[in-house]
Amino acid sequence: MKSHSKAVVIGGGVVGCSVLYHLAKAGWTDIMLIERSELTSGSSWHAAGGFHTLNGDPNVAKLQAYTVQLYKEIEEISGQSCSLHLTGGVMMADTPERMDFLRLAHAKGRYLGMDTELITPSEAKAMFPLMDETNFVGAMWDPVEGHLDPSGTTHAYAKAARKLGAEIVLRNRVVELTQEVDGTWNVVTEQGTVKAEHVVNCGGLWAREIGRMVGVELPVLAMEHMYLLTEPMPEVEEFNKSTGREMIGVLDFKGEIYTRQERNGILLGTYEKACKPWSPVNTPWDFGHELLQPDIDRIAPSLEIGFKHFPGIEKAGIKQIINGPFTFALDGNPLVGPVQGLTNFWCACAVMAGFSQGGGVGLALSNWMVHGDPGFDVWGMDVARFGEWATLRYTNAKVRENYSRRFSIRFPNEELPAARPAQTTPLYDTMLANNAVMGDSWGLETPLWFAPRGSEPKDVVSFHRSNDFRPIGEEVRATRERVGITEIANFAKYEVSGPGAEDFLNRLMTNRMPKTGRIVLTPMLNEFGRLIGDFTIAKAGPRGGEERFMIWGSSAAQKYHMRWFEKHLPKDGSIRIHRFDQTLVGLSIAGPKSRDLLQKLVDVDISTKAFRFMDFREMAVGGAPCMVNRITYTGDLGYEIWMAPAYQRLVYKAIKEAGEEFGLVDFGMRALLSMRLEKNFPTWFRELRPIYGPFEGSMNRFIKLEKNDFIGREAAAKEQAEGPKLRRVSFIVDAADADVMGDEPIWAKVGGKDYGTVEKPHGYGAPRFDAGGKEVRGSNAAEGGASAVRGIVDGDWRVVGWVTSGGYAHYVEKSMAQGYVPAALAENESAGLFEIEILGQRRPARINVEPPFDPSGEKMRT
Repeated sequence: MKSHSKAVVIGGGVVGCSVLYHLAKAGWTDIMLIERSELTSGSSWHAAGGFHTLNGDPNVAKLQAYTVQLYKEIEEISGQSCSLHLTGGVMMADTPERMDFLRLAHAKGRYLGMDTELITPSEAKAMFPLMDETNFVGAMWDPVEGHLDPSGTTHAYAKAARKLGAEIVLRNRVVELTQEVDGTWNVVTEQGTVKAEHVVNCGGLWAREIGRMVGVELPVLAMEHMYLLTEPMPEVEEFNKSTGREMIGVLDFKGEIYTRQERNGILLGTYEKACKPWSPVNTPWDFGHELLQPDIDRIAPSLEIGFKHFPGIEKAGIKQIINGPFTFALDGNPLVGPVQGLTNFWCACAVMAGFSQGGGVGLALSNWMVHGDPGFDVWGMDVARFGEWATLRYTNAKVRENYSRRFSIRFPNEELPAARPAQTTPLYDTMLANNAVMGDSWGLETPLWFAPRGSEPKDVVSFHRSNDFRPIGEEVRATRERVGITEIANFAKYEVSGPGAEDFLNRLMTNRMPKTGRIVLTPMLNEFGRLIGDFTIAKAGPRGGEERFMIWGSSAAQKYHMRWFEKHLPKDGSIRIHRFDQTLVGLSIAGPKSRDLLQKLVDVDISTKAFRFMDFREMAVGGAPCMVNRITYTGDLGYEIWMAPAYQRLVYKAIKEAGEEFGLVDFGMRALLSMRLEKNFPTWFRELRPIYGPFEGSMNRFIKLEKNDFIGREAAAKEQAEGPKLRRVSFIVDAADADVMGDEPIWAKVGGKDYGTVEKPHGYGAPRFDAGGKEVRGSNAAEGGASAVRGIVDGDWRVVGWVTSGGYAHYVEKSMAQGYVPAALAENESAGLFEIEILGQRRPARINVEPPFDPSGEKMRT
């Protein structure tokens, strides 16, 4: 074993071997993988080996599609077979709600270039005759599903990496990680110490223990997972013989099971409700090629439904029950990327779907390490997406919830209860007393909407407009016509101070920094000119002679942004960044009466001339020391009021009492988001993401190319000079009883013109065949479904873009959406040009360039 390496990958499962291969492929050959035992000694060896491309996050789905395409490549390079079986698969819906879910998934697949199709239960039965189709109302076919040999695939990655120059050291446990002042890592192993520039945690079942070596508690937990293998079945053998094909994979939401052919029998696995964690506190180092004791009674309820839905399996004998541990993060997606607060310590763990996601994870992480950017929108996998509130017990509760719901529908208005409340503001009990329906906002309890007195404060979950629709409308109208108050503690809050703070921020941000007492809005770009932040920045009065700025941003991106800030801090310590989190909380009042209300609570002049739009002041409100911004996300006259938590109840009480004469109402985050739609305001991580440039995001007025050489300036200037290929736009949609939720395809009537914005099908799919072996194409959609046309072209209509977010704009009484379309279409407000697909129905949509509420912005500036 050599004593120095550019990068050390810890862990020899499929993910570790994929990371090693991709780093070597990218040109890093001085790299090493260290494994405590043999390759695949964790979860990889006993995995069911299934793979698919669909994922709730379209950006993760892209990386899953890449993973499936990659297998041919590593087979050719390594000479090692992956035993790839590309059978295709179906998802079965037993209720109208689950069919709506499949319509959403099918629509997402359109703009991703996936060749899915909505089919009937009878068509699904033709490909998997063991089912009783009368239990289902519809299905979705995906040609890019199948299974492989987990061990062979892992060794194919490893052999390919070795051929490219990488080193693999087995039977050598890492026992300690320390870092020198110069950033070099000491990887202490049983066989000696390796000095490395980079360390990658691909520890799998031991990822949590590896993280603890550097003082990080990663939010991962291993769960016991069972699947069974049947004895050979005559029905399977007959199907194979008569069709010359293998049975497809099937996912049954109701039964919480997945099934596919395994040799001449069937493999059936389940994500049962009565799930069981494995080693919830510490993972034993001596665990290896072992299985856990099966517990068929625990999965009996799922098996009972499964045997009813697939009666052909019930008669088969059980040959073996596999029970082994797999690691999960809180939301089921991987933890990938650099860990905030550490230098060159990377994660690629909690990849429970390793044979669907392992290749994409390896590609994204290697890009990140070698080129400084993952090359994809990987927010759904970024290790920075969870905060300090994701403690061991919180993680264990959330992972159990996620596991038990793996095949459950997550409705757009559904809030999950496990581990809540975790964080609360001083107003939590007051909000509950006001009949608030609370939501989880990056671990913080936040009012979503207020139920009428006498009614239960509870969401009726649905893909359609629900019981919150009317109350939210009332909150919006009362705010627009009088005045409303909402809690905004869920914003991110930072203070940047020190000599040269302004120069530091000018280097990071695209807009000029404000003068003292003023505010600016500004994006932040990476080196490639892509949007990685969107902030409100105020210049406060100096403290101790040093410059001081207050910054507000997206709460969910706090660790993501701190990682970037820390990366660019001067080495001399002259600039300090303080993240307040919940040590600074806030309230916002908005509406035409908001100035009159606030004037009653302050002892300074806040008239239009004295306290202008985009002004910042430190002042007492209701007797409490506060910071006040004359700005709100509603796009109306209003104020953001920030205070220490100790003062929040005092300020809220004072506002409520003073607001009685003005008809003050409480409003929640859903009303706030409704009002931002009326102003065409974007949101971070929906409209503004690292795959878009600032001019694509229509952020032109905040990009000051002439001000200085800020990060990403050269790329932004090139985008402006060449013209953006895409543009963010706002639509008014002729919706029925359901509004857009995000990720819906945007159709345009453009004839044969190809604007090149939709990825073409990846071409690595399997055709669909009936029971007689005949290829099936262009069949009718499932009952009540969408058009029978598959793919992204329908006559003169083409999928040209995608929805990023939307909903109902209550004050202007319009269903609205935001999304990205080709720049050439971005200002075409013609009727009949666009349609947006909502729950399988293509609804007419029209671009509105100017916001429907107060297009001139007079109300904000009054």
